[in-house]
Amino acid sequence: MRDAYGRTLRTAAVLAAGAALLAGCSSGGGGDEAKPSRAKPSTSAPGTPTTSPTAQGFTPDPEKAPRNAADAKRIALAIVGEPDDWGPDFVKRSPYLSAPGYWPVLDTDCAWEAGTAPRSVLYSVTTYSEIPAAGGKGPLRVATTVTVHRTDTDADWEMASTLEEALRCPEQELRQGERITGLKSLAVPYGADENLDTLMEQGSYLADAFKGPQYYSWYQLRIGQVSIAAVVKGAPGRTPAEGNTAQIRVTGLMQARAKEQLGATS
Repeated sequence: MRDAYGRTLRTAAVLAAGAALLAGCSSGGGGDEAKPSRAKPSTSAPGTPTTSPTAQGFTPDPEKAPRNAADAKRIALAIVGEPDDWGPDFVKRSPYLSAPGYWPVLDTDCAWEAGTAPRSVLYSVTTYSEIPAAGGKGPLRVATTVTVHRTDTDADWEMASTLEEALRCPEQELRQGERITGLKSLAVPYGADENLDTLMEQGSYLADAFKGPQYYSWYQLRIGQVSIAAVVKGAPGRTPAEGNTAQIRVTGLMQARAKEQLGATS
């Protein structure tokens, strides 16, 4: 319990510091709620994952490293967030799981469309949850994504390509009737969150179904070969604090599961 509480506090500190920095920065970033970025093709041979340390006091066990799609699927499904991980009021959306092989790509017009996962990705999955609309408040919609790469270098390239997309497209169309604007991003390589690679993006979420801009927040981190992400799309009557609290909670839980699944030793 003490370790879990500590992870939550560290995640909260990173998000709070990132939010403060983002308030004064002008770079862009963002994407849809199931937004694994276009990654550089792997230069490593299949079945030869790397196991370099990715956090202070954290070293993945090479015997537990995923070597094929079946391993990666098992690990990803064990890590990815469920409704209860966000908080007691969250429920599954329909559909709840992303379609097999789903891989969104940001096109030249800054619109997200279905694409093909690169060879560097062994498996990727997204879960969709929400607090349903009630009491005059809109639905607070959230999602988590876990992507298992062949190597930790491939996972690094995913983080880097996300930043490239942010600079290229500060405004992005998620789907018809939904877009994000005013995006700001901040990357923390080997930063405060136990020296993990982290990426934060914030901006305004605009939807035809809502009146006025709403809060948008994306938080992503890498642990070895695995990247995990949590996104919040606000709604009328929902405060940024409400979304941030849920985002901190689910990210801390997924981070702990990722370390467990990768066989981390201290």
